[in-house]
Amino acid sequence: MKRWLVPATFALFGLAALYISVLVYAAGETLLAGTILVIVALAVWVYSSARTYAWRYLFPGIAATLIFVVFPILYTMAIGFTNYSSKNLLTFERATRYLLDETHRAEGPAYAFSLHGDGREYRGRLENEDASAVFVTGPLALSRNTPLEVEAQPLQASGIALADALPLKDVIALQPRLRELTIKMPDGKAVRMTSLREFAPVEPLYEQRADGTLVNREDATVLKANKATGFYETAAGERVAPGFRVGTGWDNYARIFTDKAFQEPFIRIFVWTVVFSALTVVFAASLGMFLAVLLNWDALRFKGVYRTLLFLPYAVPGFISILVFKGLFNNNFGEINLILDALFGIKPAWFSDPFLAKVMLLIVNTWLGYPYMMVVCMGLIKAIPADLYEASAVAGAGPLTNFFRITLPLILKPLTPLLISAFAFNFNNFVLISLLTGGRPDFLDTSVPAGTTDLLVSYTYRIAFQDSGQQFGLAAAISTVIFAMVAVLSLINMRFTKVAQDETR
Repeated sequence: MKRWLVPATFALFGLAALYISVLVYAAGETLLAGTILVIVALAVWVYSSARTYAWRYLFPGIAATLIFVVFPILYTMAIGFTNYSSKNLLTFERATRYLLDETHRAEGPAYAFSLHGDGREYRGRLENEDASAVFVTGPLALSRNTPLEVEAQPLQASGIALADALPLKDVIALQPRLRELTIKMPDGKAVRMTSLREFAPVEPLYEQRADGTLVNREDATVLKANKATGFYETAAGERVAPGFRVGTGWDNYARIFTDKAFQEPFIRIFVWTVVFSALTVVFAASLGMFLAVLLNWDALRFKGVYRTLLFLPYAVPGFISILVFKGLFNNNFGEINLILDALFGIKPAWFSDPFLAKVMLLIVNTWLGYPYMMVVCMGLIKAIPADLYEASAVAGAGPLTNFFRITLPLILKPLTPLLISAFAFNFNNFVLISLLTGGRPDFLDTSVPAGTTDLLVSYTYRIAFQDSGQQFGLAAAISTVIFAMVAVLSLINMRFTKVAQDETR
């Protein structure tokens, strides 16, 4: 029995994974389905082969990396080569099916419709235009996801006593299911919902020809799929929604650097992103280093209290600190402007002036970043041999000489990889921009959502989710460019780390 337990378990696991992959593929997520299959195949191989025994302990981490790191990167890159947007959400097959499912009013009598409760189910009441005939449907299971096709019969002959009609708000809530309902009348004709209070004969609006074109039954308009734009179009070039996703090659990347609508804000935002990241690192590291040197001064009393107080900004969640500063910098009621107004008679427009908004961001980000730099620098200073400072004191050197000749050179090399990592982190500091300024004030000379305090990551977010077109493909292309930049920074960081390690050996 035990002999067959392991193979049976693997077989059940493989079948379950295969079933999930088929469901994911049917939902249109081909890349995710392929990733699941690859991971499952690797799992079966690793845990069933004696040659891969050592990998069994590493595989969970590898699988997590593939799912949560590699797959999102590849998926984002893949979207960057498409026209994926709010106007082009569907696949070609689903967009075609959507149009073929559209209906229009056909010739035939219309019936006034009302919905009535019948225990846990419902019944529909239909009345012709001159009120000479009233019909009632069979029970309607609107609460269950089952096909809805019922027959109607004359109310008087059925002997059914209908309850009061449901109010319009209840009909609106059940509208999605009612639109799927087909009622067969006694004369053999079928009617469907044309409005909240009317059922009438309907027929498909479009007919598909052998060549793939769609013909409108009402006006004989011919629609042809344009695989370049991702829309069905008329002969005059008029696009019909919904659009569908198509491959665009390198067009999104070309738009970033060539289309003036995106090129100008992209370059300005890129420059500001580099400046913001660099100045944040310089200010936070300088302040943290200064405080670390000060707290290592032997003559300073109550150093423990000062360390605790200065470390508190790092202990408080970042989003809380950002929201507090947003209130402090409020143009009209913020404490900072109240103090400046009382002392100097000025009220800076922190949120509407582009320069002051950038200054505010640097102040807040320096406040959030200096405690970590301070703690790291304190540890590095503690590692410096005291003999160096004693020899410097014998030579008559002062505090500035000790700092620039001993402290700074000895802590700068091991601190360099951390500074590069901090630069890379602030390159994508979305939370600060989103909570404090939202990227505003906006540029006045651009047609896309872009602001003077936007970083590349927040600019990408606004294009993807705040632009009227929600251009996910373009946003994915920008994200890929940002990823490449951060990857280069990471390589530089690894290079500096290796150099620092080699020099300390």
